[in-house]
Amino acid sequence: MSTIALTRSLVTSLIEDAVTAPSMHNAQPWHFVARTDAGVIGLHGDPLRGMPREDPDHRALHLGCGAALFGLRVSAAYRSLHPAVTLLPSPDDPWHLADVRFDGSGDVEGDLVSLHGALARRHTSRFPFTDEVIPSELMDGLRAAALLEGCRLVVPGAWHTDTVMDLVHASELFEAADEAVRAEIAAWTRTGTAGEGPGTEGIPAYAFGPRQYDVTSPVREFGSPRQVPGRESARFEKRPQIALLGTVRDTPEDWLKAGQALQRVLLRATLDGLATSLMSQPLEWPELRSDARDPGSTIGFVHMVIRLGYGPGGRATPRRPVSEVLTFD
Repeated sequence: MSTIALTRSLVTSLIEDAVTAPSMHNAQPWHFVARTDAGVIGLHGDPLRGMPREDPDHRALHLGCGAALFGLRVSAAYRSLHPAVTLLPSPDDPWHLADVRFDGSGDVEGDLVSLHGALARRHTSRFPFTDEVIPSELMDGLRAAALLEGCRLVVPGAWHTDTVMDLVHASELFEAADEAVRAEIAAWTRTGTAGEGPGTEGIPAYAFGPRQYDVTSPVREFGSPRQVPGRESARFEKRPQIALLGTVRDTPEDWLKAGQALQRVLLRATLDGLATSLMSQPLEWPELRSDARDPGSTIGFVHMVIRLGYGPGGRATPRRPVSEVLTFD
C-alpha cells in the first residue's frame, strides 16, 4: 500500500474537520501529532483535560477522542484518501490512542464522504424538541450506523425510557450534593464572569438552553447556580426520544470504538434533519450506570444516552485553534 505525502495544509484541513467532534463539557481532550515523513497522524489523549471526579476512568475522554478520530476519517474520505486506523498502537503509552495512515488508491467509503457536510452542522441542542415521532426507517439507519463501528444502538421502549429518565433525575440529585462535581462543571462553563477559562473551550452560556419549568428536562443544567441574564424558561418534552449506545465489553478500545460510533450516529442524524443532545449524567455514577441498560439487550455497557428529535439545532460551540492541538514531528 502506497502512503500519501502529508503536507501541512492537508493535515491542517483534516484536523479542522476532526475537532468539530463533541466532547464532555467541550473540553476537547485531544492532541494530534503529524509525522509527515512517515505519512501518519497520531491521536493522543490529553489527561490534563480530563474530569477527575466525573470521569475518573477517562472513559468519556476516550469517547471524545474517538469522535474526533471518526471526523478525521470522514475528512480523509472526502479528500479521496483511505484512512487506515490502528487503535492503541503503543502498549507502553496509554495516551497514544490511535495512528492513522492514508492511501490514495481505489474507492473510498461512500457513506463517509456523504457525512462530511454534517461535520460543521452538527451541534448539541439543549432546547425542547417537539413530540413528533421519529420515523422507524430513520432509527433503523442510526442503528445501522452504530453497527458499522462495531457498536449497538438500542431504542428503548416506554418502561425503559422512563427508567433512564429516572436515572437522569437521580444523577441530578447526586450532582447537587457533590461539591467537587459542581466545581468541575463550573470550571468548564463560560458565563462571562471574570476569572473563567479561555473562550475557546467549555460550554458557553448561549449553549445552556432554556431553564426548565418542571423536572422533566432531559438536559444538564449548566447555568446553576450562576445567573445568566436574559435566559428564558421552557417546558421540555415529557417523554424524550432516546437511544442507548453501547458495547459488549468495557475497555479503552471499546470506548474509542463507541466514540467513533457516536459521531457517525450524530452525523447521520444531522443529515436526516434531527436535532440531538447527549445525556451522560447517569453514566457518570457507577451506582447508576449499570441500571441504564436493558437486561434483555445485547449491550453489556452503555456509553452514551442520545436524545433525538425535531427542534432547534443549537449553535456551534467554540473550538481551540488547530495550532493548539496539532504538532508536526
